[in-house]
Amino acid sequence: MAPTSFETDFVYFQVFSGSSHPDLSNKICDRLQQQVAKATLKKFSNKETSVELKESVRGQDVYLVQTAAGEVNDHLMELLIMIAACKTASSRRITAVIPSFFYARQDKKDKSRAPISAKLVANMLTTAGADHIITMDLHASQIQGFFDIPVDNLYAEPAILKYIKESIPNWQTSVIVSPDAGGAKRVTSIADRLNVDFALIHKERKRANEVEKMTLVGSVEGKVAILVDDMADTCGTICMAADKLVEAGAEKVYAFCVHGVFSGPAITRLNSSKFEAVVVTNTIPQEENMKKCTKIQCIDIAMILAEAIRRTHNGESVSYLFSHVPIC
Repeated sequence: MAPTSFETDFVYFQVFSGSSHPDLSNKICDRLQQQVAKATLKKFSNKETSVELKESVRGQDVYLVQTAAGEVNDHLMELLIMIAACKTASSRRITAVIPSFFYARQDKKDKSRAPISAKLVANMLTTAGADHIITMDLHASQIQGFFDIPVDNLYAEPAILKYIKESIPNWQTSVIVSPDAGGAKRVTSIADRLNVDFALIHKERKRANEVEKMTLVGSVEGKVAILVDDMADTCGTICMAADKLVEAGAEKVYAFCVHGVFSGPAITRLNSSKFEAVVVTNTIPQEENMKKCTKIQCIDIAMILAEAIRRTHNGESVSYLFSHVPIC
């Protein structure tokens, strides 16, 4: 009797969700037309994290969705343990899907004896056993260089452009504004693709999260000003920027921030700010923030992450997503 032939080329993949943003994981899996893989995530009474995979992952590609939200340190540790669990369970390839990267703002040695914490996180992920990282709008793109494994840094820019064209009246005469010099490249890219003007706000800081002085470079008089940044944390900077733009003659002010952290007094500041709307993506959960502040609106980026997972698994190019929003 001839030996039985087995098909070995096709490799299944599973998507596991961390506890930081299960809603996003569910939306990603809905786009991929499959269920979130089962796992038990809990803490022991001494606060140690426990992870138990309820699905076989032997020889499979595994995607672990975890974002820097809420208890950031706990969620980072949970991700590392999930990676280690998949590694010891003989996964073929482990991809960490981190929409908002952990410690992304600590990407350089900006004062003596300061750590480069983003580099430490990169080392931890690699040592735990990650083979590939998918993230979105890194605070500094050079963080990709901290890794010796492939990193796909996706962009929310196509989704932001789509939202501006569909939801902001008279966007053709708007001005795209960067709240700091570091975001100039991002703002000029959006302004070029919309074929509108751009402006820049130069800020001088007293200390972290506290701005002393702002200077507007460019004109916004009689126009709609659209502030664009990668992250909104305590919102002190963008609220001061909104005041500066209104003072300079802007008719309306909108803000677009990829990662809406909204910590500390952020919600209070936004409620009393001069913004028409503050638009963020759901790389971080926004349901509670939207209840507390009606100005916050959310763009769903699950389709971009789902398409990145599909293309990665099938060995297709991911660069298409740098300039397009998947529509199906």
